[in-house]
Amino acid sequence: MVGELVTAGVLGLAGVMGYALAGARVVKQYERGVVLRLGRLRQDIRPPGFTMIVPLVDRLRKVNMQIVTMPVPAQEGITRDNVTVRVDAVVYFKVVDPADAVIQVEDYRFAVSQMAQTSLRSIIGKSDLDDLLSDREKLNQGLELMIDSPAVGWGVRIDRVEIKDVSLPETMKRSMARQAEADRERRARVINADAELQASRKLAEAATQMADTPSALQLRLLQTVMAVAAERNSTLVLPIPVELLRFLERGGQPAPSGRPGTGEPHPRGAPPEDGPRAAERPGPAHPDGPAADGPVPDGPAADGPGVEAADPLPRPGGGEGRAVTGQFP
Repeated sequence: MVGELVTAGVLGLAGVMGYALAGARVVKQYERGVVLRLGRLRQDIRPPGFTMIVPLVDRLRKVNMQIVTMPVPAQEGITRDNVTVRVDAVVYFKVVDPADAVIQVEDYRFAVSQMAQTSLRSIIGKSDLDDLLSDREKLNQGLELMIDSPAVGWGVRIDRVEIKDVSLPETMKRSMARQAEADRERRARVINADAELQASRKLAEAATQMADTPSALQLRLLQTVMAVAAERNSTLVLPIPVELLRFLERGGQPAPSGRPGTGEPHPRGAPPEDGPRAAERPGPAHPDGPAADGPVPDGPAADGPGVEAADPLPRPGGGEGRAVTGQFP
């Protein structure tokens, strides 16, 4: 009899311990426990640590309170300026109300993922391509607001949303590359032209200063020669002043001839003239007679060098003639 009682007591103790162990639960630090008793929500949220529930009556659901990083699949859409792009993003959120996350939505992770994809496509259609590429901060804020509005009723708070990548068609990439290259070339030309303008102004000032002091030009020339001579090369630089070249140019010009019709003789050694006056010039004459070639023009002395006019002489048959004497080689 006593043995039966001991056996019954042991079995009862074992059953109690098994029942107690069946209702024992452990909630981790980053989790919260939501208890559903006979399908109804218990208002008390189980904190982290050891907790007990009624086996076969209560059901404990653990909700993760950590920040969840969820990538949004790439969404393809057409921007407001009719450019086809492919955009993907990432969403950071966490649960702030475990009861709403269990009761208000079947699967809050899936719900947030679908809402993020829908909002991302909506943002693509409302934005320009330039905004997607350069003004992402504003788009991130708008996307976060669009996802956070329905997620508040699910016990979820959206921490932030970031657009990761914007994929463009290859033709659009080439067009943008050509545009950027043309813009860089334009800026380079403007900068080069501005540099040329500044350099020309400085050169004009330097030329004005050197014109006031001619020796400065010689010193600058000597500095250039020193700079060339400092290098190891076989080039020999012989600077010639510009004034010397101008003097030689003036010295090589022919002397001015006599004015026609004035009777002024040419300088000694000057070349004879061509044209009508050369035809009127008398040819060589003998000292004792008249000129051999052509008539002698009336008037003062002839144009040829070393030619002198003689006194009038009587001519056979009447009249007067003129004898021309000259010095000939």
